[in-house]
Formats: sequence, structure tokens, C-alpha cells
Amino acid sequence: MPLKYSTCNGTHTKKALLSDPQLFEDQFDELVTELTKRDLNDPVLADALNRLREVLVYNAPGGKRNRGLSVIGSLRELLPPSQLTQDTVQRALLVGWCIELLQAFFLVADDIMDASVTRRGQPCWYKKVRLGLDAINDSFLLEASIYRLLRRHCRDQPYYVHLLELFTETSFQTELGQALDLMTAPPGQIDLNRFTMERYKAIVKYKTAFYSFYLPVAAAMYMAGIKSEEEHNNAKHILLEMGEFFQIQDDYLDCYGDPAVTGKIGTDIQDNKCSWLVVTALEIMTPDQRAELEACYGRHDEASVEKVKALYNTLQMPTLYHKYEDESYQRLQKLIARHAQNLPHSVFLNFANKIYKRNK
Repeated sequence: MPLKYSTCNGTHTKKALLSDPQLFEDQFDELVTELTKRDLNDPVLADALNRLREVLVYNAPGGKRNRGLSVIGSLRELLPPSQLTQDTVQRALLVGWCIELLQAFFLVADDIMDASVTRRGQPCWYKKVRLGLDAINDSFLLEASIYRLLRRHCRDQPYYVHLLELFTETSFQTELGQALDLMTAPPGQIDLNRFTMERYKAIVKYKTAFYSFYLPVAAAMYMAGIKSEEEHNNAKHILLEMGEFFQIQDDYLDCYGDPAVTGKIGTDIQDNKCSWLVVTALEIMTPDQRAELEACYGRHDEASVEKVKALYNTLQMPTLYHKYEDESYQRLQKLIARHAQNLPHSVFLNFANKIYKRNK
């Protein structure tokens, strides 16, 4: 794959002093070409491969790419520059794109299940003209692409099986989390008794934290030759705390974020979502406020949504959220001190600095 790299055997080449985000960006077109032109060349598949190209180009780029870039970012902290050869950097970027494809697979499917309207500032993929439920198969294509890329680029590496197991295990964990989420708030059934903090944290841990936080760092650890179960468990303690905060932050931004900045219109209230805001509000509200919430939550009319938002404001949810954010950051510092004795603290702090105090 003809790519430019900023590091070759630990020395900078004149040719390309590109940042990791630029290197990452450059690799995408190559991956699309590889998957749609070089991988399978049976002429009868031309239409299907053109569709795969459309699916990849529409759904994989466009996000913040924190997950994908965290593989090479973490690997740079775990390996000395002398071991960061062109091939090593190339594979770390590729594994990062595999995580972005996993994210795209989840989001395309999730948007169908949630009947969402926009994603990353554009219409959801299934909302494109005449697509509808055909988009389910497109999500499968995104997932299958991950394993084709891993096989082509990592098959001869000692960590190949670890990566395969990591991706399949993380997918299963995320799908179990999605199942919990769907069961907790089935369409047309509004039952706020199901919305407990215990259930909320279980959904967040499995649906978001494993694939968004543990997966990229664990992938970099395996690529750096760190296989010890103890070290992976230590990393997991820290990263799952970060993942929990990230989702709580996402829930907050769904209601209080600016769609022009976040790229999506929040619909958690209308969609009867088990979000941190509603779970926290239920713990502190009066019986009268609960009755009002039950009458309005999960309704799609604007008046009901505005009443829920007014209730959140009365309960001072923004203040409670900012208090939680500060406490979470303090907890994270303690977890890093306790569990990252043999791992560079920067692996975790780099991640933390991207998410704490974000607005999208």
C-alpha cells in the first residue's frame, strides 16, 4: 500500500512529515480501493462492489476518529521510536480504520433501530432515497470488511489471533449492550420503572465502553507485544470508567448540545431512551414531577419534549452533570495511579484529554 509515513525506523523522512491524522486520512482511499477493486475481481460482482464503495465512503469517514487514531496514538506511547517502522505504523493505522468500520457498522444498524434522522451532520444512511431496510445488509458489509483487511495485513503477525478475538469479543459485548438498551425501552412501551442507574451503567459498559475505549488501546497493547491478562485487566479498569463518562457526556449533549456543533439532532427524550439525564432525574424528583415526566417522556410532540427539558432545568441537571464530570475526572486520575503502574500514563491521559470538557 503506497502510503507516506512520518517515521521510518525512528527517523523522520524528508518526504512526509505528516501528522497521524493526516496519515490516517490518506490511508482511507487506499483501503476503499483495496476492498472494492483489488480484493475480489469477479466481474459479476461489479454492482455489489460499487455499492460497497458507496457504503464505505458515506459511513466510515466523517466522525471525530478518536477511536481509530487511538491505536497509533497508544502504540507511539507503548513502543520506542526505533520500533515504529513504516510497516508497524501502516498496520496501526489500518487497525484504527477497522475500529472505525466497526463503529460505522454499529451506527448504520443503530440508526435503523432508533429511526434516527441525521448522523454526523447528514441524513442517516438508511434514509437515503430508496434504501430503507436494504441498509441492514450494508451494515453487514461494513463488518465483513474489517476481517478482510485484518487478514490481508496482519495474518503473518504474532498478534493476529489476539486481534481477531478482540474484535469478535468486543462486537458480542456491544451487541449484548444494544440488546439491553432495546429491552429497557421497547418502542411504544414507556415504563420508567425500568430506568435504574444499575441498568443504565450495564448498558453503557457493554454498548459503548468496550468498543470505544478498551478496544483501541487493547489492540495497540497486543501490537506492542503486551498479552498479559493482568495488564489488559488493568487497562480495562481505567478505560471502562472513561467509557462510562463518555456516554453520560453524550447523553447530556443529546439534550443540551448544539446540533450545529454535534452534527446530530438529539432525540433521546422522544425515543424513550434510558439516558443518564432521565435516570438521574428519577432519583431526585418529587412524585408530582415524576407524574409529569411519565406523561411527557417518550412522546414525539414538541410540547412534551419541551416540558421534559423544562423539568430537567428545574432539577438543575446541567449543574449536576458538571459536578459529575469533575468527580469522574478525579476518579480517573486515581484509577490511573492504581492500575497503570506498568503502562505509560500518557496512553490514558491522551484519551481523557480528548473527551473531558468536549462539546461534540
